[in-house]
Amino acid sequence: MEVVVDETKIDELLSRGVSDVIGRDRIKERLLSGEKLRIKFGIDPTSPNLHLGRAVPLLKLRDFQELGHKVILLVGNATGVIGDTSDKNAERPMLTHKDIEQNMKTYVNQASKILDIKNLEIAYNADWLDKLGYKEIGEHADVFSLHEFISRENIKKRLDAGKRVSLREVLYPLMQGYDSVALKSDIELGGSDQRFNLLAGRKLQERYNQEPQGIVMTNLIMGTDGRKMSSSWGNIIALTDSKRIMGEKIMNLPDEQIENYFIHCTRISIDKIKEILDIKDKREQKLFLAQGIIELYHGKNEVEEEIRYLKNKFITKENLEEFVEEIFVKLDEELLDVMLKLGGAKSRGDARRKILQNAVSIDGIKINDVSYKISSNDNSKILKIGKKILRKINLNQ
Repeated sequence: MEVVVDETKIDELLSRGVSDVIGRDRIKERLLSGEKLRIKFGIDPTSPNLHLGRAVPLLKLRDFQELGHKVILLVGNATGVIGDTSDKNAERPMLTHKDIEQNMKTYVNQASKILDIKNLEIAYNADWLDKLGYKEIGEHADVFSLHEFISRENIKKRLDAGKRVSLREVLYPLMQGYDSVALKSDIELGGSDQRFNLLAGRKLQERYNQEPQGIVMTNLIMGTDGRKMSSSWGNIIALTDSKRIMGEKIMNLPDEQIENYFIHCTRISIDKIKEILDIKDKREQKLFLAQGIIELYHGKNEVEEEIRYLKNKFITKENLEEFVEEIFVKLDEELLDVMLKLGGAKSRGDARRKILQNAVSIDGIKINDVSYKISSNDNSKILKIGKKILRKINLNQ
């Protein structure tokens, strides 16, 4: 694939959703020269599902791909074991190799929702990090001072509060930095919370007589509860979410996050975003946002019906039953089990409490019998659990 030199696209690439660019002038010079650059982005498989927060740099990686550059998706199957605490207020537990292997099984498949896999280099950092010994690690560590590490804001806060900081945590920036050496990266992408780790790559590249990589740092986005999007907090919109779940989560986002999501999580043009944000009704704005995000991850053919559903549910509140998803239920299956299957209860005890609290109904009739079983009379009727779960019962399996 030939390199595309388009100054307008390059300027947007270096500004849209970007918090900082280190080595901007050199990056732009190389991008305008037509040189084919190696662009690196790493993901540690600390959870099984990628989410929109992780997708922000992935979309930026795709922007580089579309300009014809060599993009590298680095799966941190070695760094993931050690654990990065850049954005954590406490020590991150070590994961086992088994945990990492399980979590990363579908990473490449999930990333393919954004990236062109045919023009993607996929790397695993255990291939070189697991081969290093104390001699090499000592040489890497010699490049940095302990003061540099403990001066980082979140580390300093923990130390000031008397919290433990393990020596293991000191190793992480060395590992991420050496990844840049091993891959000979020209540019590395990362979130704004990764500054120290990204700079470590530049320092180690200098030690190995490589040109220091440019750095493009993307902004962090907030999750569904207004905090930073994080799998550990459960406030994510996952790339594996169904279009229905994805759309409902977007419609329930805090209004103040709408513009950020448009800029960081879609590739709708900035001019079009400005037009949409001029619409007074925030719910209408969110419909356009849902359309842009669902199209990215489920395709254009899947959008129209979902937008009609979201408009009916969140704005007009008409004909909801037309859009209700079916759930396949066995005859005589206990309602408690159906509730658990739908995620309408955390446990059988929780399901019993909800039934006794009149939070469960079938076709508008409250069910208060905790031993209730699905009968043939329930076929095609609407099961409602609380305010959020609505499903049509289907006994035809």
